[in-house]
Amino acid sequence: MDVTLLVLAAFTTLLLTGLFIDFAMGYGHVRALKDIGPAQSGPPLSIIAAARNEARGIEAAVTSLLRLDYPALEIVIVNDRSTDETGAILERLSNVVSGFSRTVKIVNITELPDGWLGKNYALQVGADSATGDLILFTDADIVFEPTTLRRAVALLEKEHTDHLAVIPDIVVPGVALNAFVAAFAVFFSMYARPWKVRDPRSSAHIGIGAFNLIRGEVYRAIGGHRAIAMRPDDDIKLGKLVKKHGFRQDVANGSDLIAVEWYASIGELVDGLMKNAFAGVDYSLWKVAGSSAALFLMNVWPVLALFLTEGITRALNVVSLLLIVLIFWTVNGTRVAYVLAFPAAAVLFIYIMWRSALIAITRGTIAWRGTEYPLSQMRANRV
Repeated sequence: MDVTLLVLAAFTTLLLTGLFIDFAMGYGHVRALKDIGPAQSGPPLSIIAAARNEARGIEAAVTSLLRLDYPALEIVIVNDRSTDETGAILERLSNVVSGFSRTVKIVNITELPDGWLGKNYALQVGADSATGDLILFTDADIVFEPTTLRRAVALLEKEHTDHLAVIPDIVVPGVALNAFVAAFAVFFSMYARPWKVRDPRSSAHIGIGAFNLIRGEVYRAIGGHRAIAMRPDDDIKLGKLVKKHGFRQDVANGSDLIAVEWYASIGELVDGLMKNAFAGVDYSLWKVAGSSAALFLMNVWPVLALFLTEGITRALNVVSLLLIVLIFWTVNGTRVAYVLAFPAAAVLFIYIMWRSALIAITRGTIAWRGTEYPLSQMRANRV
């Protein structure tokens, strides 16, 4: 048993060392969008946002879109079968003239065709009506700083990029949720390796629902949202299509420029992440098991091992914990205090993956925004 624990400790330390080196060498290459000087002009740009029952935050989001200072801008909001006050709020905002130099075009969807997820169909409908050379897909609860688009377009044009994803600030209440968000940033970075997405030789890819800016001709060339009609992880799969078709991709940090109010409680967070968790591992129980084992081994076991081991084995686990802190600091900076909740966040994420998988398999469906979708159709939409 002691030898087994020693080998496990050595293996974990080795894995975390490699991970830290990757993070340390790569993360600094993810540029901050606020450091990019705003472009004075740019190609015509269409913003497409899908809204379903977004009454709580849509007014602030759309108002921020109206305040964007990008010169050639079209704003299209697609109301996807909302049953709350979203439609009424959008109608009022579309008639606002005073104080803004642009208006909002509202597209209403009342029925969902077979073979489509609601949001994906709404984004495709919005894109079909767009006139811009560039298309920004965003969510209906995102708040933008006025210069955001000019900075993003400046980066896109300077680097001759075809698709630019931007990571937003995530706003949540309380210490527990903020700790989970900080941990989630690390987990997402492990999965996506964002510093590698601009490398055409790498299969690393990325997409961010809050900010996916893509050239219109590229969007059409990869098949648009029709190619990912049944993907609940449509944002990142859009990025995968960009890379698979040989187009150029990049990512930037949108801190201080883009913000989203995420979930208001742990319960909301669990329910919200459920829709993507199983899709993120291609609906494979083997990948759920492998991902869970990796998360547990690298983020939970070193803590438990401090109380279960001694001597050189314990020393190796201490090294593993220090590496976890360094990785956490690389991603989150001064929020490193949240690393104390890192093991709990890993356990919660493992729970979400397994719950998402088992419910989907048991029911044969996945629920998303009030609609049930057949698991068989979602599995068939491979990218």
